[in-house]
Amino acid sequence: MKGISYSRYGGPEVLEYGEVRDPKVGPDQVLVKVRAAAVNPVDWKCREGHLDTLLDAVFPVIPGWDVSGVVVQPGAAVTEFSVGDEVIGYVREDFLSRGTFAEYVAAPVRTLARKPRNLSFEEAAGLPLAGLTAYQVLVKALEIKRGETVLVHAAAGGVGSLAVQIAVHLGARVIGTASERNHDYVRGLGGEPVTYGEGLAERVRALAPDGVDAVFDTVGGDTLRTSANLLAPEGRPASIADPEVVGYGGRYCFVRPDAEDLAELARLVEEGAVSVHVQETFPLERAADAQRVSQEGRTRGKIVVTVDWETETD
Repeated sequence: MKGISYSRYGGPEVLEYGEVRDPKVGPDQVLVKVRAAAVNPVDWKCREGHLDTLLDAVFPVIPGWDVSGVVVQPGAAVTEFSVGDEVIGYVREDFLSRGTFAEYVAAPVRTLARKPRNLSFEEAAGLPLAGLTAYQVLVKALEIKRGETVLVHAAAGGVGSLAVQIAVHLGARVIGTASERNHDYVRGLGGEPVTYGEGLAERVRALAPDGVDAVFDTVGGDTLRTSANLLAPEGRPASIADPEVVGYGGRYCFVRPDAEDLAELARLVEEGAVSVHVQETFPLERAADAQRVSQEGRTRGKIVVTVDWETETD
C-alpha cells in the first residue's frame, strides 16, 4: 500500500511517500480503509525524537494517530464492527511504527468508535486525539461542574477549540486565550477571548476578579506559572504540556485511547454540542507540508491529510 514513513528522526524532510508494508490484522483489530488522518503536534514531536524516552520507534515508522475511514476486514475476535462501518479512531499503540498516514491501518478495537453521521471524513478525522484530550482533561481530571469558570489556553487550536465547546456543554463559563485574529472564532465557540502576552493576568482578572475555578494549560512554562496565580482558592490546574503542573497541585495529563469516551464525543457531535473546524487539507503525499504547517503553531482547528480513493485503486 501507499503511505508516509520515516526511517530516522529528523525534520519534515525525513518523511517519504511510497510503498509501505501492508498491515496484518490481529484478532482484536479491524482493517480500516483510511479516508482522512488528522495532523497533531505530537506527530512532529515523535518524528524529531522528543518522545524517544517514552515510546520505542520500530523503523520505518508510519506516523499519525488520528483516523477516519471504513472497515474492510474485522479481526477474528471482533464483534463490534462489520465491513462497511464508518469509524473514527485514536490509533495509538505503546510504540511507534504502524500509524494512520497510509491507505490502510490495522486499528485495535479499543481505539475506535463509529463516525458521527453529521461530519465529513475530513472533519471526523480531527475529532479523536484532540477531542479525547479535551474530554478527559475536563471531565476526568478537572471534573468541571456547571457554573464554574474555566481558563482554556490556545482556545482556537485543535485541542483548545474542542475544550471550549465541551466546557460550555458542561455548563461552565469559558475564558480562552487566543490571538486577536481568532477572537471572533472563540466567541463563536461560546468562549470569552483574551489576548496572549504581556498583561494576560490583568486581562483575565478583569473578567474573573475572584479567580478561575480551573485552568486547562496547553502551553506550559510561563503560561502555566501565570495561570497558577489566577486560580481561585480552591481552583485546580491541569496541563497537557508541562509536568510542573503537579507542583501547583494539578494534574499532568496524557490522552489515552478509550472507545467509550470516543463514542461519547461522537454523540456530542451528533447532538450539535461540538463541531470540528478543518483549517486546511493536504493529500497524503504532501504530509510533510501538513506537518510543517502544524509545527508553525498558528492553526485554527485542525489540519488533515486525505486519501483520494476516487483516483486510486484498492
